[in-house]
Amino acid sequence: MKKIISITLLTTILFLANITKAQTAQQINGLDCNGVAHDLFADLDAGKAVVVFFFMPACGSCPPPAMQIQTMANNIMVQYPGMITAYAMPFNNTTTCATTSAWVTTNGLNLYSPYDSGAVQVANYGGFGMPTAVVLGGTDHRVMFATQSYSSGDTLIMRDSILALFGAAPLGINNDDLPAGLSSLYIYPNPTSNNTTIALDITETADAHIEILDMTGNQVGIISNAKNQKGIVLVHYNTEALASGTYILRININDKTTFRKLNVSH
Repeated sequence: MKKIISITLLTTILFLANITKAQTAQQINGLDCNGVAHDLFADLDAGKAVVVFFFMPACGSCPPPAMQIQTMANNIMVQYPGMITAYAMPFNNTTTCATTSAWVTTNGLNLYSPYDSGAVQVANYGGFGMPTAVVLGGTDHRVMFATQSYSSGDTLIMRDSILALFGAAPLGINNDDLPAGLSSLYIYPNPTSNNTTIALDITETADAHIEILDMTGNQVGIISNAKNQKGIVLVHYNTEALASGTYILRININDKTTFRKLNVSH
């Protein structure tokens, strides 16, 4: 009996480990609960970001994160109109369309298209805690972000992932000089007072080395020395210890280098 229990437990652990490491999106197509046709893969191929939000109808803590994500998405779409779509899906296959539609409407979540069945989808992304939020993007249909235990900081990570997908470049920075293997790069916020995010979209497996230099070229610190990176890579850097002024980020991807300015203002 002990051996059977051990094997069963091991099988369960391996199953959970596999589904929590889903790297690609699972297709969602056909009609939603409002009778509107969707094709998730077509949206991703068109360059859109897609948010899938899994919820429990009786979960009181589920609507606020969905609202935060909607606000974040709407703010991004001021600059990138129509480039974010979202689905609201229950964690099971027994919730009715009427229930999901009411959940979306009652909570003012007009960004989200309602669906009545999400058990297979949520299992694919490892969602055993509610709410589970997933951000998908790219023509390779990749999972850019997924969380099973939502916190307010996740909204910022989701925002950064989506902006990186869109190749956002604050302060007029363009990406014309990027080395091969790096399709987009942006730094946000810039200027910053305490924290900034360096977002890279690496198209092939690469080592990412990021240094920060002062204006005389002296190294102030090493921000990242990550190995074997691919896809959206977000590097967060605390600038509180730096004096106000202009710095240079030296970004090396597989021995190919580009530079960006970072302005710090306390």
